[in-house]
Amino acid sequence: MQITATDWAFPPALPPPALRAPGCPWRCLNARGAAQARGRQPTGAGRGPGRGPVSGAVPSRPPCVRDRDPPHTPGTPREGPGPPHAIPPPRSRCLGGHSPPFPPRGLPRLVPPGGASAVPSRRGPVAGGAMDLAYVCEWEKKPKSNHCPSIPLVCAWSCRNLIAFTTDLKNEEEKDLTHMVHIIDTEHPWDVYSVNSGHTEVITCLEWDQSGSRLLSADADGHIKCWSMTDHLANSWENTVGSMVEGDPVVALSWLHNGVKLALHVEKSGASNFGEKFSRVKFSPSLTLFGGKPMEGWIAVTISGLVTVSLLKPNGQVLTSTESLCRLRCRVALADVAFTGGGNIVVATSDGSSTSPVQFYKVCVSVVNEKCKIDTEILPSLFMRCTTDPARKDKYPAITHLKFLARDMSEQVLLCASNQNSSIVECWSLRKEGLPVNNIFQQISPVVGDKQPMILKWRILSATNDLDRVSAVALPKLPISLTNTDLKVANDTKFFPGLGLALAFHDGSVHIVHRLSLQMMAVFYGSSSQRPVDEQTIKRQRTAGPLVHFKAMQLSWTSLALAGIDSHGKLSMLRISPSMGHVLDMNMSLRHLLFLLEYCMVTGYDWWDILLHVQPNMVQNLVEKLHEEYMRQNAALQQVLSTRIVAMKASLCKLSSSTIARVCDYHAKLFLIAISCTLKSLLRPHFLNTPDKSPGDRLTEICSKITDIDIDKVMINLKTEEFVLEMTTLQSLQQLIQWVGDFVLYLLASLPNQGSPVRPGHSFLRDGASLGMFRELMVVIRIWGLLKPSCLPVYTATSDTQDSMSLLFRLLTKLWLCCREENHITEPDDTLIDECCLLPSQLLIPNIDWLPINDGIISKLQNKQLVRLQFGKAPGLVGHTVSSQFDAFVRAPGQPKIDHLRRLHLGAYPTEECKSCTRCGCVTMLKSPNKVTAVKQWEQRWIKNCLCGGLWRRMPLSYS
Repeated sequence: MQITATDWAFPPALPPPALRAPGCPWRCLNARGAAQARGRQPTGAGRGPGRGPVSGAVPSRPPCVRDRDPPHTPGTPREGPGPPHAIPPPRSRCLGGHSPPFPPRGLPRLVPPGGASAVPSRRGPVAGGAMDLAYVCEWEKKPKSNHCPSIPLVCAWSCRNLIAFTTDLKNEEEKDLTHMVHIIDTEHPWDVYSVNSGHTEVITCLEWDQSGSRLLSADADGHIKCWSMTDHLANSWENTVGSMVEGDPVVALSWLHNGVKLALHVEKSGASNFGEKFSRVKFSPSLTLFGGKPMEGWIAVTISGLVTVSLLKPNGQVLTSTESLCRLRCRVALADVAFTGGGNIVVATSDGSSTSPVQFYKVCVSVVNEKCKIDTEILPSLFMRCTTDPARKDKYPAITHLKFLARDMSEQVLLCASNQNSSIVECWSLRKEGLPVNNIFQQISPVVGDKQPMILKWRILSATNDLDRVSAVALPKLPISLTNTDLKVANDTKFFPGLGLALAFHDGSVHIVHRLSLQMMAVFYGSSSQRPVDEQTIKRQRTAGPLVHFKAMQLSWTSLALAGIDSHGKLSMLRISPSMGHVLDMNMSLRHLLFLLEYCMVTGYDWWDILLHVQPNMVQNLVEKLHEEYMRQNAALQQVLSTRIVAMKASLCKLSSSTIARVCDYHAKLFLIAISCTLKSLLRPHFLNTPDKSPGDRLTEICSKITDIDIDKVMINLKTEEFVLEMTTLQSLQQLIQWVGDFVLYLLASLPNQGSPVRPGHSFLRDGASLGMFRELMVVIRIWGLLKPSCLPVYTATSDTQDSMSLLFRLLTKLWLCCREENHITEPDDTLIDECCLLPSQLLIPNIDWLPINDGIISKLQNKQLVRLQFGKAPGLVGHTVSSQFDAFVRAPGQPKIDHLRRLHLGAYPTEECKSCTRCGCVTMLKSPNKVTAVKQWEQRWIKNCLCGGLWRRMPLSYS
């Protein structure tokens, strides 16, 4: 029989969840059981054919050579010819509906040229425009000390869009090397925070926690350090706790899983309920405290085969325990950590040789008698398939990369084997399969034949052709659902975030390949890589000097951006198109971005990388569609997401000159919501055991029912004893009360100019909910003014007898009545407009201190031109026309500065240390000058994050 390469197909993709074992999907296979499962004589723990000594749990020959493929599941990705950017369609089966037969025993599995190989050669067709450089940031060259890339170089990207990476600071005079950790936020990459890590050996691992506020670093001497923000500042970090395995280099590091896992369903992207789009997956934490609360801590694997676990107790104590992965300890060159739904931990290890097996271990962590206990169990192992191919058996001697495809998906692993010039990548999946039973046993016991015993085996999903040497791998963090339906919808709609992983090569290029089929989806050529144009480029001569290439890469949490650190220590930020370069209509492009924005709104993750793909003509539609989706949610979820959606709208409106004025409105609305919540929380019921509504809820209900324009008639319906506060408290709130009064006056005075949407405050004139909040606060302030008149807002009036509060409340109520119902907004009548026109002759209209335009990089990336930056130096770039239009509303340089949250004037040249928001640019003092409880309650709202949810960063004293 003639055997051709096309006769053999690879196994299908990941089995459906119903076929996976509940809890931990792993079982131990000893040598005898594994051999009997394959129908051959068991071998001992001795020497296999052509291999070195291996442990008893590893079969003496690679399981992928002798095992038969299970039937193919229609709709799952598998290798085969097809467009390089798409998931191939289901292929027909052989006669009888079975998969093509596996090669006879002893015959190596063949790789179909161009079909089984998932990654085409570099000159193959790929989606154009899928990746481009947004900005690069490099170090300034100094004569005596320079930052040089560390070996190995590592980086990590947090869900708050903070990037941490390492360099070695080389001092020419003292001839010493300092191991540095650098932390930047992607919006201000030049504002790098560099800290001397204190590690005596090279840093081997960096790992962010799920909240993005703590960072782990580990070195080649076994020291692990936990870094946290100092005073919640993104550019100030300190080492708080740590652990160590003296003299044993750490090769893998991970935080323990907290049990929170979401799944993005592309099929449900058009659903109205967020719960359908982003479903909660049942997943157990690695370890729980009393009451089921997840216990924090980390796990590390060392080069000598030890696993160490450190647990952080609520009282700050650290429990650390160390255990060997197995009895036969061996060298671990590569390792990775993943988690199972049952709360177990899976560790994959390799000694670096492709002829040795890739070992897997189950690690169970528990606390017994206030001590950490570790139990380990060996699991099924695998050999890379390239070692069984006679043509490639000795071609790739080393395994250079070993990664689980996802942190919470221990059933899929990615392996890369390399030599000096080339690499090959393989993707493996764990399958649950039936174990065939001999006919003799079936006759003795028919029950055995009816129900086969199930075992777990590693099966290869896909593999690549020979590639250039791989220098770095970046895996997606977006938890996209991988069901057949979701994959089909993603392919039909060209939605690829979360489906691609990045491979960087020594020639400077970067490939995005499908995480299951390894088919190429996009390619980026660096400045040093040569773009092939014809067949002769295959035989091109290599350049004499070493090529610049990425030594470490990380994908953002939505997979729309890629950060790479090259061999010169330069940081590059790449955009990755959601459609991988496919040209889509505007509605589909908006749908993709909207889906990811909703994901960030639900999870609380930062959405900076999504803004990279928003064009000015998309902003208006995105804001409207985001509001529509938000209004479809239930009232409880709307209340949780109320401030997050306003901050998201503000970030979007910064990107278009036609919506820039609305940025001021959204920031003012955030401030209004915070003031309203704070002032209402100060109200106390007269009787503590009153089962009625809270005073704040009762105030809202009465103010919405009573539409009288006389403020005193509204006050009569309230229980004034609930509003009694101490005099010092009322006086300390005067700055916030003054802002409410000034803003109401500004809005009413601007009503005659409502035809100009460029003017800040325009959107408030049609926002019934916000005007209702102002109306409630005016009533509260009026009552407090009777207790302490000095807390009232100060107005400069032309008449001493004029009741300014009563006048403003009357006009505000008339305006509120015009738009109290969102679906029935009416135009204000001429009488109201005439009265508002007279306001400047009755009261002095104040200047509103709007938030400044943020000095971040995002607005400078709209024209798709590469921006070159330098660490430590703020760019002198001119942004687009947005900032020039906004200059009329903000304070000019040299004018007195203001604390935007305390509403305190800081002077033209502030002497107090300040902090600013990385997202909205809000500025406030670092240390609180207040001691009153009510003001401290106000300040607690933004001690960790800005009101918009952005991170704080320390500002230099010379920021003015």
